Amino acid sequence: MAIHPGRGFACINYPIGMNLGGDPAQALVHATPDGKFMVTLSAIDLGQGMKSVTRQIAAEALGVPLEDVHVDTADSDTGPHDMGSFASRGTHRVGNAVIRAASEARAQMMDAASEELEVSATDLDTDGQGNIHVKGAPSRTITVAETAIAAQFKQGKTLSGRGIFLIEPSGVDPDTGEMSPVTTYAHAALVIDLTVDDETGEVEVTEINSAYEVGRALNPKLVEQQLIGGAWMGVSHALYETTEPYYPDRAHGPEDFNSYLMPGPGEIVPHNIAVLERPAEDAPYGGKGPGEMCANPVLPAIANAVYNAVGVRVDKLPITPEKILRGIEANGGAKPQGRPGA
Repeated sequence: MAIHPGRGFACINYPIGMNLGGDPAQALVHATPDGKFMVTLSAIDLGQGMKSVTRQIAAEALGVPLEDVHVDTADSDTGPHDMGSFASRGTHRVGNAVIRAASEARAQMMDAASEELEVSATDLDTDGQGNIHVKGAPSRTITVAETAIAAQFKQGKTLSGRGIFLIEPSGVDPDTGEMSPVTTYAHAALVIDLTVDDETGEVEVTEINSAYEVGRALNPKLVEQQLIGGAWMGVSHALYETTEPYYPDRAHGPEDFNSYLMPGPGEIVPHNIAVLERPAEDAPYGGKGPGEMCANPVLPAIANAVYNAVGVRVDKLPITPEKILRGIEANGGAKPQGRPGA
């Protein structure tokens, strides 16, 4: 029996959203009578932090404090149309729609403030702390709350905005079929270190090192948490999770998370991450969002690491101990590949 170390590498470029049909996202923004702002979406937060990011985007575009913005992810019956939470599109598509809706609401807010301060709206600016002031004369000011009250109870105006982000569908080359399915890509490179027991076939991941290019990290802590959690989701898909051999007959399959095979907290390992920021031109404040890219490179990296450790190439997931042992037997024993420079 021997424990064999292995190292695997994988890199990807990941398309953000899909151009087919333009992949539209819509947002609505309106002020309440006390000067707070509500962002209404049909895009759903699946735990990826979309509500937090769109709240930040709206506050920045409106020029108001973050705590004065609330995001309501309603549903497809009551909210503005959205294509859905898929293809890592939330930050890019929905964020752009929020900027457009918030910008329209801001313009109406500034018009209402200009009427109260008796100056041109172009002479006004926000301080991000809930105030609107005359440029060059900070003492001439009105709060956002006072502006909202004046607009709705005195001027008869609504402070609201509508936004839609739609990408022009790509043309198709009639001769080659070539097209551009997306407008921007995110990128990642990842290295997995693990060990393989050639007697039991068990795999133990020991360390992950990765670099992700996400445009701009609009919320660095959320990005880091998503990258770590997403990578461990990839580990789970690579080594544990499956409905085979029972699917679609679930008579003998797992019935709940107590019997469904997946890694637990005890399997979590160090994950060192480098986040590279290269703001995308067509993204909201440059941010693309990591999304599914977190998990994708982990699967081939683990497969490569297992091959590096014992010389067994597994091409069907999950990479179970049984598959590894059958491969070792077929090869006439474990055949470590070694590492360059080792």
